[in-house]
Amino acid sequence: MNVELTPRHLQLREILFRRWKTNGLKSGDKIESQNEITQFCDFSLITVIKTLKDLEAEGVIRRQVGRGSFLEIAPWAEAHHRVGFFYNRNVVGGGIFNNEFYTRLVTALERGIVSDGHEFIMGSFTHDKMPVSLYDGLDMVLIAGITDETDNTALTQTTSQVSVLDSVIDLPSVYSFALDYGPAFEQLFERFGDKPNRVLYLDSVHLSFEQSARLAKFTAACDASEAIQTLRVTKVNQEDQSADITPLEAIIAEFQPDLICGYMHHRWHSRLAEALAKPVRIYPYGLDSNRPGFVVESNAWLKTVLPTIYQRLEERRADGGVQTFPAHFVF
Repeated sequence: MNVELTPRHLQLREILFRRWKTNGLKSGDKIESQNEITQFCDFSLITVIKTLKDLEAEGVIRRQVGRGSFLEIAPWAEAHHRVGFFYNRNVVGGGIFNNEFYTRLVTALERGIVSDGHEFIMGSFTHDKMPVSLYDGLDMVLIAGITDETDNTALTQTTSQVSVLDSVIDLPSVYSFALDYGPAFEQLFERFGDKPNRVLYLDSVHLSFEQSARLAKFTAACDASEAIQTLRVTKVNQEDQSADITPLEAIIAEFQPDLICGYMHHRWHSRLAEALAKPVRIYPYGLDSNRPGFVVESNAWLKTVLPTIYQRLEERRADGGVQTFPAHFVF
């Protein structure tokens, strides 16, 4: 709809709804007077009066002489919620269902949200653009795949509540559900750290908070090992299954690691093992994975995530925060 062609009273209605939703108003909360509305909106008093009368006639607001106006219906605070999951197409270039981690995450999210009686919507964004108008039609937006290249300004513009998965964003209105791989790394070196190892860590080319946090914690666990560990770090694009990994195979052949850990596409595993004449242990990141590695159990994780989401929706909290969940090492 072209905003310029929309009647003024409908434009004001949209502005009021966005303002009330963003401020977390619930049924029974007092709203601004008509004079206060004219002070923050560029609308005439006639338009403001008509808009408020229409909303009163629809039962959205209740006006009481001498007391003011109150919100009667707040659709965004109803028990049934619309929850959206959005992933970064620039990171998951081959599509979300070609990515094992995201496939398992979406499946677990949809199962949990729908079984709780809510609506689940899935979409995507890019580094340069997020669909704010689509976010506004939802109660909660869950974002995955945020990197240092991603423009996050849209997250402060939407009326929907926003949470990010597997990362931390320093914005006052965004809640972060981070994964803590520190315990898993410590478990790895508790098992193998009593003797020297040559350790190759595959770091992601997609720079982000979670990427740098994982590398820092892996390095710390390696340094704290009982025996001296020789650590080498190299960059990979784990999302590109068709990438030429010949340079990586050459690094493996030259470095002769005992352990290969970190980011990797699951289709690389056999080739990484074949790059060495000696046996090598390979430990990637995984979600609900049966293979050895640093694993997060989605059901256990979401049992902590979903109640927090629903609580925030009920309270309409605009403040951010961070909640962490530990990964574990599977041998």
